[in-house]
Amino acid sequence: MIKQLNKVTELRVSYKANLAEMPIIHGSKNSYEVLKHFFPFETIQLQEIFVVMYLNKLNRVIGVYPASIGGLDKTIVDLRLVLAVALKSLSTSIILSHNHPSGSLKPSQNDIGITAKIKQAAKLIDIEVLDHIILTTGVNRYFSFADEGLM
Repeated sequence: MIKQLNKVTELRVSYKANLAEMPIIHGSKNSYEVLKHFFPFETIQLQEIFVVMYLNKLNRVIGVYPASIGGLDKTIVDLRLVLAVALKSLSTSIILSHNHPSGSLKPSQNDIGITAKIKQAAKLIDIEVLDHIILTTGVNRYFSFADEGLM
């Protein structure tokens, strides 16, 4: 029995943040300005990417995680990964984002559904979903769920 216990993987958690380099998020425009750098210009019209921004209690950006890279018009988001990163980074809130290769800023039913699903799951672990930003090509071309009352 003791021999079997030696084969169990040991988990370690570490956390080291550099507060001096963490921007503070004040709204959708500010979120967009940070997030747009995580969508490669070369492929923003080719494939859908789902990116999550993780924030601390003061709305400082802890980090950004590319949660999913998909195809021409959809991507599969695993909410377990989204929330696992939130827990690992000690985030108190998150901002969801993805691009629409078509250029449309209108959220689809799937966009609305995944937002609600992540929001509901995050609430169970006291993490707030502040916004969901849809980006496309062009200057300041984004849609904010929060600004439009969809959060």
